[in-house]
Amino acid sequence: MITDQLGRKINLNLPAKRIVSLVPSQTELLFDLGLDEEVIGITKFCIHPENWLQEKTIVGGTKNFHIEKIKVLQPDLILANKEENTKELIEELALDFPVYISDVNTIENALQMISDVGILVGKEDKALQIVSVIKQARRDLSNQFKKPASCYYFIWKNPWLTVGGDTFINTMIEEAGFISLSKNQTRYPEIDLDNIDKQPDFLLLSSEPYPFKQSDADYLQTKFPASKIVFVDGTYFSWYGSRLTKAFSYLSDLPFK
Repeated sequence: MITDQLGRKINLNLPAKRIVSLVPSQTELLFDLGLDEEVIGITKFCIHPENWLQEKTIVGGTKNFHIEKIKVLQPDLILANKEENTKELIEELALDFPVYISDVNTIENALQMISDVGILVGKEDKALQIVSVIKQARRDLSNQFKKPASCYYFIWKNPWLTVGGDTFINTMIEEAGFISLSKNQTRYPEIDLDNIDKQPDFLLLSSEPYPFKQSDADYLQTKFPASKIVFVDGTYFSWYGSRLTKAFSYLSDLPFK
């Protein structure tokens, strides 16, 4: 029996053989665990691996997935996430199917989730290998001396949203050697660009959920003339599955002067 990250007991016959993932980063983890046949349903935002979008049943988005489509698939395990998925819909699914709900805000949370999923799908050794690679990559990054630089990490515009200190993204921002000027706020606070009292060293423009363009950078530069603007791949800041094996190398290569 596994306890998920909300403290819920997960009862199922191990290992799971019919899996639906409602979390893109965990879908990629399932692929890297070698579960091509076992994964039967994913969301339209599960873009890695790309071929699964054509090969698996698409059950909708991460927020508005289709309950009936999932019921038809008769999964013996559903992977969900507290933040990414809609609570009421997950609770409805949990009445009929085993649902593992992750709640990831730290690297340690992510490593525990990877280990748990490995047990649930009968790939514990492979999961532990992935955890080991992530830990080493993290140590390698931490050994690089970096002078902390302030930043805002933008995820949306109109309204302009950044990230608070209680998010996984903020954890990765700090791993990269930055200090977010919105870290004292929670979740995804809105910033009034006309009432900013601090000029950050950097503006980090994420590729997701909003795909920022050069025109957005040009506009922000008028508001933050002294800041260096960097476009970043948001998956390396917000995906907490096996993508972490590559994330720390990506962070080490970010422009940082």
